[in-house]
Amino acid sequence: MTAPDARVPRSGADILRIALRRNTGAMVGGTVLMGLYQAGETAFPIALGLIVEHTLRDRSPRALGLSIAALAVIVTTVSLSWRFGMRVLQKANTTEAHRWRVRVAACGLQPVARDVDLKSGEVLTIATEDADQTADIIEVVPLLISSLVAVLVAAVALGLADLRLGLLVIVGTVAILSILSVLSQRIGDSTQEQQARVARAGAKVADLITGLRPLHGFGGNHAAFASYRTVSTEARHQAITVAKVNGAYAGAALALNALLAAAVTLTAGWLAFEGRITVGELVMAVGLAQFIIEPLKLFSEMPKYVMIARASAERMALVLTAPPVTTPGSERPSAGADVEIDCVRHGTLRKPKFRVAAGEFVAITAYQPRAAADLAAVLAVRVPPDAYEGAVRLGGRELAELSVEAVREHMLVNPYDGEIFAGTLRTNIDPSGSSRTVAEAVEASLLTDVVALHREGLDHAVRDRGANLSGGQRQRLSLARALAADSDILVLHDPTTAVDAVTEQLIARNITRLRRGRTTLVITSSPALLDAADRVLVLDGGVITAEGTHRDLLATDAGYCAAVAR
Repeated sequence: MTAPDARVPRSGADILRIALRRNTGAMVGGTVLMGLYQAGETAFPIALGLIVEHTLRDRSPRALGLSIAALAVIVTTVSLSWRFGMRVLQKANTTEAHRWRVRVAACGLQPVARDVDLKSGEVLTIATEDADQTADIIEVVPLLISSLVAVLVAAVALGLADLRLGLLVIVGTVAILSILSVLSQRIGDSTQEQQARVARAGAKVADLITGLRPLHGFGGNHAAFASYRTVSTEARHQAITVAKVNGAYAGAALALNALLAAAVTLTAGWLAFEGRITVGELVMAVGLAQFIIEPLKLFSEMPKYVMIARASAERMALVLTAPPVTTPGSERPSAGADVEIDCVRHGTLRKPKFRVAAGEFVAITAYQPRAAADLAAVLAVRVPPDAYEGAVRLGGRELAELSVEAVREHMLVNPYDGEIFAGTLRTNIDPSGSSRTVAEAVEASLLTDVVALHREGLDHAVRDRGANLSGGQRQRLSLARALAADSDILVLHDPTTAVDAVTEQLIARNITRLRRGRTTLVITSSPALLDAADRVLVLDGGVITAEGTHRDLLATDAGYCAAVAR
């Protein structure tokens, strides 16, 4: 039987139920402690009323001492119950938020993409802000119950003094919550829209930062900035709308709570004037009227937080319930397998057909850059096998028969724009910390000058996206990471476009030496890499139009010579 916290939630409400169910123990403990806190708070004005009542009747030091001791017990109870109650609830809250962050991140990082219309920046927002706001339900429910306890205790205490006072509190509370429930619904709708727009703005700016250099290259940065500004402005307008609704909600709650407190105070004063309640009961009623504002405020704010948690949970459900784009197989390719492209039609590819034997070093030069990108995407399983015609085979098995994890264990496709992460040179080269060829990879990619330049060596800090590295250094770092993985099959897409010709020549020789006996496919227009390959395939118009060594093609194919000669 599937555990309650392991099953896939079907909706935002299901997510909230799972969160509440697996934190039942912490919530019960927190509710008891917070209820004790609210009961102690309520007992304080009641105790003051009783002290006044007894002091007027019995003017003895002993009675005064007992009163002071009783107040001390109440204050101690209030302090300790709040301290430990909030500790229990906040621990459960942060733990639950962590669980949902990990779960959403795991879905977003799965090898098979999910069929959901969200960009990576939106998934990031859902995995952070929405997970935190969903977990707030762990604190909201106990605080809601404890506030209700305080209101009921106050109503009972006032009702014992005079039934009309108790009924006034109960009727007033119901009226306040009825009015505020309408506003809380609007807050939930507005907040959900705001979260979506902020996430879209975040995704937009992330995409722009990633493509900042090429944008500057063709002068598109101004148009890109205008596009982002439009998205960000929409998010700002929605944030203002949410702020207005929140302000109206908070103002209405404060005004209604104050109105109820004033009504209780005036009614108690009138009853005391009429002689229907005693002076001590008047003091208690006035104290409770002042105290009741806090739990009423907390009680009336809870529906708002419930709606926000529900809106965030619904957004998480978009990721968690989305089906995978494709259903991968379960087989595994054999070690050292060959790679075969058999008449694949996708994007600009028009049924190219070729095979890279195990241990062979093959280079593909694509006259159209888009075709190179489409081929790399197919090999990297970023395009589901059922989304294109033809087949890609590893060791004779089609990719559709293999699990994505198994494919990536055997074949690594390193993109031309390999991401650089915040950390160190070492953690970027060997993220898992298990590679035995880090030194060889650093030497082969000629990253040695970067390592030698800094006293920390491989432990030199790298900023997010490699902001403190040059374009060539970032590319060599990405290449070093690919080589350190030591995969059976390595596919490199334009690994040397940001380095000079001399460095490119040395890197080509190093890759040939390091990858000797391992299957290597390089998609490139670099003469140095083409010359280092066992054979070269020409991809033109989406098909393979020529094949041979680099030097033979230079001598016999004028089109090839014009395309790759520098």
